[in-house]
Amino acid sequence: MHRRLCRRLSLAIFAGILLTFYRSVQELPRVSLPHASHKTAGVRGKAPLVTVLIWWYPFGKKTEIKDCDTLYNIQGCRLTTNRLLYPISQAVVVHHRDLGGNVSQLPAERRPAFQRWVWMNFESPTHSSGLEVLNGVFNWTMSYKRGSDIFIPYGYLYPKKREGRKVVLPIKSKLVAWVISNWNEDHARVKYYHRLSRHVVIDVYGRYHQELQNNSIGLTISPYKFYLAFENSQHVDYITEKLWRNALMSNTVPIVLGPSRANYEQYIPADSFIHVNDFSTPKKLAEHLMFLDENARSYRKYFDWKRRYSVHLAKFWEEPYCKVCEAVKSARADYKIISNLANWFQ
Repeated sequence: MHRRLCRRLSLAIFAGILLTFYRSVQELPRVSLPHASHKTAGVRGKAPLVTVLIWWYPFGKKTEIKDCDTLYNIQGCRLTTNRLLYPISQAVVVHHRDLGGNVSQLPAERRPAFQRWVWMNFESPTHSSGLEVLNGVFNWTMSYKRGSDIFIPYGYLYPKKREGRKVVLPIKSKLVAWVISNWNEDHARVKYYHRLSRHVVIDVYGRYHQELQNNSIGLTISPYKFYLAFENSQHVDYITEKLWRNALMSNTVPIVLGPSRANYEQYIPADSFIHVNDFSTPKKLAEHLMFLDENARSYRKYFDWKRRYSVHLAKFWEEPYCKVCEAVKSARADYKIISNLANWFQ
């Protein structure tokens, strides 16, 4: 009798434990797996979710993270700075300027097999230290350089829907302008400026020089016929907003000092700019500027491109982030490592 009672009591307790466990499981939150299958996503009618983890705000400046669907019609993207989402993030974006060569600042957890680490850098090799210790660390590169896994130039020209018949320019009452904030006498651009300014008047704006009109580059530069789009260092493909925003979008003719003319011509028409290397001396360049100042027809030919093209200026930082998401969505399953980042970027 006693044994039978104990057995019934044991069964009742066991049944109670099972019931409690079942109810607790039912109350647990549902967990979304990092790789929802395309079949499942298709049934629900939504694009599969891609999580892109931004390891740092670039330069430590907190910025609003915008929606890729609204900006670029790239659906199914979650951009986040929440490092707790690291285990389920398909991509981790690391800004090189904030990393330098300190690999101890990289994620300490083991990288999941499905995850890509993206090296993001828009500085020139001259201003990118600590590359050597990053060999074999990253899966993808994202930069202004052609050949990057995710290519983000500072700007580009895109065709207009309809070719225009006439280019309307603002009134040009001044000759040459330059906006510069980082003045360094050792830079090639400053040395060339000194030589050129002996033969032609150049109005300089920026730190330690004249102030911009209403703090606007466009308003300040548009009355000038020419703009010195001089890069702080000279490297292949390193063509920054100095060309795209300061010159082309301000309706001035860019005088460029950067990579070779051939490299510039991969981005803009050959007759849309003046390269300092086109002239044997700064004096010869100054003489050409004086000629164009007196010959309106020859000057206006530098703007023929505006009938056919418009300028796209890269939007930092939402454009790079959304392009990472797009790359993840279209990537194949193959896996790679950037074995020699320093050699590739130089």
